[in-house]
Amino acid sequence: MTNNDLRVTDTDLITRYPRRDVAAIVDHTLLKPEATRADAEAAIAEAVDLGVFSVCLSPSMLPIDTGIVYTCAVAGFPSGKHHSLVKAAEARLAVDTGADEIDMVIDVGAAVNGDYDEVFADILTVREAIGREKVLKVIIESAALLELSGPDAVTQVCKRAVTAGADYVKTSTGFHPLGGASVEAVELMAAAVGDGAEIKASGGIRTAEFAAALIDAGATRLGLSGSRAVLDGFAE
Repeated sequence: MTNNDLRVTDTDLITRYPRRDVAAIVDHTLLKPEATRADAEAAIAEAVDLGVFSVCLSPSMLPIDTGIVYTCAVAGFPSGKHHSLVKAAEARLAVDTGADEIDMVIDVGAAVNGDYDEVFADILTVREAIGREKVLKVIIESAALLELSGPDAVTQVCKRAVTAGADYVKTSTGFHPLGGASVEAVELMAAAVGDGAEIKASGGIRTAEFAAALIDAGATRLGLSGSRAVLDGFAE
């Protein structure tokens, strides 16, 4: 059973969440390496049409007019193996060129090795670079941590993220070979952060049923590249 299938068996779950409410927590995402500015503009138009919360783009796409939706950019994406100062500079430049929110990737290897102080310092460096007025989401690659280190690694990284000032902890980049979001990961992350941060589920979310299960588990934001297909599964 894959992460995407995990506990997604109750199709009635989607009836709990109206389409409009789900759309309001979606980051409509375009992070393909081959994406062009025309692709970004098309994604923005679709985001506006769908009524989603934000559009999430590579920082090289900025500045760009996103109309009535918020702009999210990534930093240290997708590997997280950039120097902390490079991540901070990338995030600061994205903010200066129009990003309202930053999704940064941790050094997953440091987390797997149990070097949680390193993870904390990495996050704090980006937090200080962008200031407190911008939203910071921290991508932990939950599937990799669960596979390589176990549940406690997810818990410890999430706790460090909260202490460093993260507004959200986020499951995945969607690029890691070990997988994306899972209900198990979202539940672990929600338990770890408590009221200290929110949860963004991202990576491999392709159906309304899976999206609903993740929301039910505690996700308060969803990162979707196929937003329309997922939202079409929810009733108005």
